[in-house]
Amino acid sequence: MKRLLTVAIALLISQVALAGVKIEHWVSPSGARVYFVESRVLPMLDVQVDFAAGSMFDPAGKSGLAALTRGALDLGAGKFDETAIAEQMADIGASLAGGADTDRASVSLRTLSAVDKREPALTILKSVLHAPRFDAAIFDREKARTIAGLKEAMTRPDSIAGKAFWATMYPNHPYGRQATPESVAALNRDDLAAFHARYYNAANASITLVGDLSRADAEKIAEAIAAELPKGKAATLPDAPELPKWSHTNLPHPASQAHVYIGLPAIERGNPDFFPLLVGNYTLGGGGFVSRLMKEVRDKRGYAYSVYSYFAPLKQTGPFQIGLQTKRSQAKDALKVTREVLTGFLKDGPSEDELAAAKANLTGSFPLRLDSNKKILDNVANIGFYGLPLDYLDQYQAKVQAVTTDDIRQAFARRVRPDNLITVTVAAD
Repeated sequence: MKRLLTVAIALLISQVALAGVKIEHWVSPSGARVYFVESRVLPMLDVQVDFAAGSMFDPAGKSGLAALTRGALDLGAGKFDETAIAEQMADIGASLAGGADTDRASVSLRTLSAVDKREPALTILKSVLHAPRFDAAIFDREKARTIAGLKEAMTRPDSIAGKAFWATMYPNHPYGRQATPESVAALNRDDLAAFHARYYNAANASITLVGDLSRADAEKIAEAIAAELPKGKAATLPDAPELPKWSHTNLPHPASQAHVYIGLPAIERGNPDFFPLLVGNYTLGGGGFVSRLMKEVRDKRGYAYSVYSYFAPLKQTGPFQIGLQTKRSQAKDALKVTREVLTGFLKDGPSEDELAAAKANLTGSFPLRLDSNKKILDNVANIGFYGLPLDYLDQYQAKVQAVTTDDIRQAFARRVRPDNLITVTVAAD
């Protein structure tokens, strides 16, 4: 059995590498956007339903509402209480997952594709989406658990640094709002019900299906999910984030290790600068031990065990971030070297050898991003939720190969402006 499974997985990888991913797309009669990839290699079905219902939609003064709403969905819904959901999913070998981030709330299902397995699993999924109970006792329990977690996080330097970093980058935008014990304590069950009613609707939904399923069955399943949702309307986005002014915030903490974050709002999903930034960042700080930051900060000076940089495009302008930990007594020196490396990269960009190495890594490792149904689901769900082209995965490697050093220098000049970089340090002497 193990040998057959290994062969099947290898076949899936080869098929993906050679043929790409065929994404079928339609809008259901109820108004939800649907994305489907038929994959017959394994008898599995993966479904993910995304809503524009992340923390950016938390009302002012109610930060934490989106996360608490999503967390309570599968803790009792319709005729199923919390225990019944867990037991029935275990009995049929299925699982529910998902969560909420800045942009979206997601509910995903993995089940065997046989009708006698998938239908009970889909029944539970639909109940979770359509009729969450938000039982008072469970609400109080999850609220208390969330508050306890937030209080614990307020003692950790990494969490303190992360919250301050986002708040400083986005001082006038919902991305910068942070859940606090006080904001969560002010929430009540009616807040969850109202948030669910507003954002968990068909017009605000993107449904992705990947697996052992025909197009006709995919249409039936997607519409069964969407039909019982309120038709509603799509979420309204706030004004785009403004760039902050250069600043350095240093927060005290007794920790022996300082946490250092540098960054700014840089790019939104679908922006054509993404590929030059992706390829260039491999050389700057995204390529592990071959990156310039790692060589200069760790290898040559031993200031940090790890240092990294990345771009995180979001629905609206997402961040560019450099991060590292170092001895608090070395924080100033480590920060100085990090800024020098960034300044040099902004001026010169990568060498031709560095560019070739970045392209080889990014294109060579790309098939591994699509070597399972779950990974395909994640990628296709991103395409659907963010409205990327359906051939995005097919064009990925060609887009990477087309990037030049001039493209990288120009994209970094547009997106990473030194006058707008903010720095947050915690526990730095």
